[in-house]
Amino acid sequence: MSMVKRLREFLDSHSVGYEVIPHREEYTSQEIAAAGHISSKAMAKVVMIRRGAGFVMAVLPAACKVSTDRLEKIFDEPGIAIAREHEFAELFPDCETGAMPPFGNLYGLEVYVDEEITKYPRIVFQAGNHYELASLSYAAFSRLVQPKVGEFCSHV
Repeated sequence: MSMVKRLREFLDSHSVGYEVIPHREEYTSQEIAAAGHISSKAMAKVVMIRRGAGFVMAVLPAACKVSTDRLEKIFDEPGIAIAREHEFAELFPDCETGAMPPFGNLYGLEVYVDEEITKYPRIVFQAGNHYELASLSYAAFSRLVQPKVGEFCSHV
């Protein structure tokens, strides 16, 4: 499997320039950043959040953890929890489990981006598998995804 077809077609249809960065197969965001020679602060990871009966996508630097307390304040809703892979895997049928790109709009999901990600000119993320990253300008990502921005990163 290479970069998710749905993502590639979406980017191409919007004439967005992007780069695909191959790396050795890795599974944690910190290992992937190292394998791709990307700063773990500059690499974005996706964490799926259970919100009520549904899910939302949280995008934050690989070097951070999600603060569910902060998300509860952002959502003005208690009971927010980090979802386990088996709970959301079926939402991303064209992705390897846990390697979904931060384009929740392609899967009918709301996307929340930690404000720290917005400070980088480019966003680098998993391309739907465990051996490729994709990189594009944050401005293009923001225009295409229209994420909500908040502060929910807790530094490790």
